[in-house]
Amino acid sequence: MSSMEKTYCHIKYRSLQWATFARSWFLIDARMQPPGKVATMCSIRLQGKHKPIYHALSDIGDHVVVINTKHIAFSGNKWEQKVYSSHTGYPGGFKQVTAAQLHHKDPKAIVKLAVYGMLPRNLHRRTMMQRLHIFPEDELPDNIRANLTEELPQAREIPRKLSEYTQEEIDAFPKLWTPYVETHTVCSQTHTVLA
Repeated sequence: MSSMEKTYCHIKYRSLQWATFARSWFLIDARMQPPGKVATMCSIRLQGKHKPIYHALSDIGDHVVVINTKHIAFSGNKWEQKVYSSHTGYPGGFKQVTAAQLHHKDPKAIVKLAVYGMLPRNLHRRTMMQRLHIFPEDELPDNIRANLTEELPQAREIPRKLSEYTQEEIDAFPKLWTPYVETHTVCSQTHTVLA
């Protein structure tokens, strides 16, 4: 093997190594998604657990951009039942708000708190949270849009409304049963019962 080939191989592997350590930018659409599912996807990318070189003490996570946090969805009655608590540290400083109240005040807060709770409780947590970019709608700044490398699929498929289906799709849908149609005629004679 000549020195030229050795140099080429060395450069090739070095560029692969640089690509491995490079930080990617992932886009997640939170429209009609549960905050827990969105937070799970964000947490994995922020920690770098999707990379083969992951180590708990290494800071190798990627940037995550979450859009449409204003349109997240809770199942059941969690908008009124789920309570977020905080304390100022002073006497009488205990505060509680429901998910609906918090979402009305700040549409980004629920997703931010969900992601923060799923990250490990160590010194890397704040650094990872700095790589999380949350937007209430789908408008993004140009500098962030230019950096995006991949859009992740949504965790749950959004069901379509009946009005969104075309007539051809409705006709092509398999019929599970056919409605009963009366084919016989009913006599109008009265029947007498013999005892």
